Amino acid sequence: MYLLSDRLYYKDEIAIEEGQKQIIFTHVDNPIITEWLESHNFPESFLEDIHNEDQSITFEQSKSFKLIILKYFVRDEEDELLYHDENIAIIITASKFIFLSRNEHIIKNVVSHLYRRYEERDSLEYVTYTVIDILVDHSMGIVDGLDDKLEAIEDEIFSEEVEEKEIQAHLYFARRTLNRITKLSVQANDAVNKVYNHFPLETRQKLKYEFIDLKEHLSYLINESKTYLDRTGYLQNLLMGFLSNRMNQAMQRLAAISLIFLPLTFIVGNYGMNFKNMPELDWKYGYFVIWGLNIAIAWLIFRWLKKQKWI
Repeated sequence: MYLLSDRLYYKDEIAIEEGQKQIIFTHVDNPIITEWLESHNFPESFLEDIHNEDQSITFEQSKSFKLIILKYFVRDEEDELLYHDENIAIIITASKFIFLSRNEHIIKNVVSHLYRRYEERDSLEYVTYTVIDILVDHSMGIVDGLDDKLEAIEDEIFSEEVEEKEIQAHLYFARRTLNRITKLSVQANDAVNKVYNHFPLETRQKLKYEFIDLKEHLSYLINESKTYLDRTGYLQNLLMGFLSNRMNQAMQRLAAISLIFLPLTFIVGNYGMNFKNMPELDWKYGYFVIWGLNIAIAWLIFRWLKKQKWI
């Protein structure tokens, strides 16, 4: 469990002190937090939402608590361009900010970023804005990283050795990630609007420009992820066109080779017939003449195909 006050504390157990401002980061199944929430009439439906791994992004409010469910993207082991989302829960009371997640890496990452930006005088509402901004910046970093990977894929498509299956897999996973980020960013934008609108008027006035900036970041994230999603479709079409062009070139070369041997086959076929009266069979130099004719025809056709850039 992490406690952020005048500095960052880490302990296995941290006492929750009534009426004192506390910013807590811990595991979603931490029994200390669960017991404290239950003892303070935390709604049971909120508890179900926190522990439901399939819970969508949402904002809910009761008399004493605000609950925000958001998503954090984590790289999947299956592919470097595939990210899966995990739930994080933020609980806000008059004096408590509680951040819950099942993933220790997520907790450590958010804590480290918040610690660099946190000042002791910051209100819990401002901490809420800061944490959401950290989550959005993390998603934006993923999208920017995907952009760099897509540029590398585009260069790889035009290279001499194209790993078709590998590129197809990368593009498939990139599309899944970008589609998920787009969808969840739209939901996060709605949740952020609700969070801001449920703050007291005085708080909304103080944090007006911070939340305007946050919503601009979310809009940028939505637009950029949609743009890169379209780009993956373009790259898939480009790859298919490039591979189709290479296949056509290979078929063209095979057709050219067939064209060279077609007249030679015709000549050989003629002299392979078993007729008695074939004057050329009695020529002293007939064998060499036919060989010379075959070579001349093959060379002329080859030169013509070369001129036409078929081979």
